[in-house]
Amino acid sequence: MAVKCLKCNRDAVIFQRYSGMHLCREHFTADLEGRAKKTIRQHKWVSPGDRIAVAMSGGKDSSAVLYFLKKVFGERRDMEIFGVTIDEGIKGYRDPSSVCGIAEKYGAKCYVASFSERFGVTLDDIVKKKGDKNSCSYCGVLRRQILNSFARELGATKIAMGFNLDDEAQSVLMNVLRGDSERLLRKQSPAEGMVPRIKPFMYIPEREVALYASLYVEGYDERGCPYSYNALRADVRELLNDYNYRHPSAKYSLVNLGEDLKEGLKDDNTKISRCSFCGEPVFGECHTCRVLREIKK
Repeated sequence: MAVKCLKCNRDAVIFQRYSGMHLCREHFTADLEGRAKKTIRQHKWVSPGDRIAVAMSGGKDSSAVLYFLKKVFGERRDMEIFGVTIDEGIKGYRDPSSVCGIAEKYGAKCYVASFSERFGVTLDDIVKKKGDKNSCSYCGVLRRQILNSFARELGATKIAMGFNLDDEAQSVLMNVLRGDSERLLRKQSPAEGMVPRIKPFMYIPEREVALYASLYVEGYDERGCPYSYNALRADVRELLNDYNYRHPSAKYSLVNLGEDLKEGLKDDNTKISRCSFCGEPVFGECHTCRVLREIKK
C-alpha cells in the first residue's frame, strides 16, 4: 500500500527524515520552492533590473535552478535570466550545445566560454602534463575566474549557482579540515569587477533537488566529471553522508555554522585588489595566473 502525503490523501513521492513528513508531488514542490524563495528574500539576492546568469554544468542542480528561476521570475519584464556554461575541454564529458539546449527549452538564452579560448589550454592538456592528482584544484581556480569575467562581460548583475545543502555543508567541513580560516570567514561583499553569487538551493538537500529535477527538467546529464574521484570533496561527501544518516540535521547545522561565523563581520573583512598581469579582481595572490604559469612552464 502506497504511503500517503501528510498534508493530503495523494501518494507521497518523498519522505523527509529531518522533518518526519511524507509529501506528494504537489506539496513537495511547494515546500522546496517556498524554502528557495525564502532564502532569496532573506539574503536580498534578487532586485528589479537584475540580469541573472545561471552557471550551468548540464547537471541536475544547475538545470533545476534555471528552471526554478524562470518559473518564479521569468514573466518579469524588468529582469532577464540566461545560462552560461564553461567548456573545460574534457573529452567526452560535456557537450555545451546540450547544456544550452536545456536553457533554451525553458526560454533562456545561453552563452559558452572555454578554457582553450581564454587560457590557451584545456583541462585534458593540464592532466596530460601535470597528472590528475590536482586536476580539481586547477579546474576550480580557472573556472571561477572565467565564470566571473564572462558573466561580467555579458552584463550580469548576479551569478546563480546550483549549490545545494550537501555542497554547502561539504564546503564548510572541507575548510575546517584544511584549517582554511580565510575561506571559512570570507563574507561576500560588493566589489568592483566581482559579480555577486546567489545560491537559491543552499538549504535544499541534494536528494530533494534531484527529485525536483527529475519531475520538471528534461535533458540534464547525471554523469560526474571523470577527474572528480581525486577531489577532497569526494572523501568529505562520503564521511558526511554516513554521519548525516544517523544525525539527519547535521548538514543544516554545518551550513548554519558557516553562516553564523560570518555574522557580525564587516563587509570589507577580505581585501580585494587587481592582478597586475591579467587585471582581474583577486583576493590576495592571483591564483589563476599562478596556475597558468605553473602548467605552461
